[in-house]
Amino acid sequence: MTTRQTANAILKVVHPGLCTLVVDGGRPRHRSLGIPVGGAADRAALALGNALVGNPPDAAALEVALAGPTLVADAELACVLFGAPFDIASDRRPLAAGKTFTLRPGETLHVGGTATGARAYFCVRGGMRTPVVLGSRSSLEPLKAGAEIPCRSGSIPARFIDLTDGLRPSPTLRVLDGAQASWFPKEDLYSGDFAVAPASNRMGIRLTGTPLPVPARELVSEPVCPGTVQVTRDGQCIVLGVDAQTIGGYPKIAQVVSADLDALGRLRPGDRIGFQRVTLAEAEALYRERQAWLRQWLKRLRAAEIIANPACDS
Repeated sequence: MTTRQTANAILKVVHPGLCTLVVDGGRPRHRSLGIPVGGAADRAALALGNALVGNPPDAAALEVALAGPTLVADAELACVLFGAPFDIASDRRPLAAGKTFTLRPGETLHVGGTATGARAYFCVRGGMRTPVVLGSRSSLEPLKAGAEIPCRSGSIPARFIDLTDGLRPSPTLRVLDGAQASWFPKEDLYSGDFAVAPASNRMGIRLTGTPLPVPARELVSEPVCPGTVQVTRDGQCIVLGVDAQTIGGYPKIAQVVSADLDALGRLRPGDRIGFQRVTLAEAEALYRERQAWLRQWLKRLRAAEIIANPACDS
C-alpha cells in the first residue's frame, strides 16, 4: 500500500471546539518586534504527527485543546490526530487518536475531549495551506465555525506509534535559576506543590499554591521568554507559554529548561506540578537527550515511509 497525494482540497470547520488553531514552528525570529514565538505548544507532538503522514516536522497543522472541533472535507485527506488521547470518531466509522486514516469526501469528523493531557495535532499530508504571515502559517486567533482551510488531497494506509511515556504530562518541571531568584528564599519554589489554574492559556500557565514572599522592590520590565517563571504581586507563579509577551515586569524566579518546554503545553487545569532545580550543564544534557529521542523517532518514521512508498515526496 502507498500514500498518494493529488489535487487541492478544502477542510471545513463545522464547529471550532474550545480553541483550535493553525500552528507550525511559529515566529521565533520576530521577538525584537514584540511578536510572540507562537506556533505549536507541544512541538514534539506536532513533529511526530507530521512524520506519521509524511510531512516535515514543522508543517502547519491544527492544534486541538481540551475539546476538539468538528470537521468535514470535500476530498480525501491523509490524516492523523497525534498527542493527547482525544476521543475521535466519524459519522461513518470508529477511529483512534494516534493512528493514520483517510478522511473521505463528505465524512464528518468529530474530535471530543481527553482525560489526560491537553493538546493534540490534526495533521494532514501536505500540511495546512493557510497564508504565510512573517514566515509562519500559524493563525493569529482561534478558528471559527465556517472557516475553510486549503489542503492537499491524498490517502494513507493505517500506521501508528505508541509514545505514551514520551508525551505524558510531567508532574515535575526542571528549571534554572531566574534573574531574580536571589529575591526569594531558596527552597520555597522547590518544596511547593502547585495546581494549574483554570485561567491558564497559551500565554501562561497560572499556578496556585502557598504564596511566595514577595519583596517590596520595584523591577523595570525585562525580556522574558517561553518557560520563564514569574512571581506576581500576590505571591503566585505564572509559567510563560509560547504566546507569551516579550517583556515583563514581574520578578523571574526560574526558567524552565528547553527539554521541558513541550511539557507546558500538556498541562491542563487541575494538574499538580512541582519544580526541580538543575544546573546549566544538566539542562544542556537534558536538551541533547530529548532531541536525540525525537530525531530517532523521526528517522524511523521517515524510513518506514520510504520503504512503503519509495516515490513519496517530502
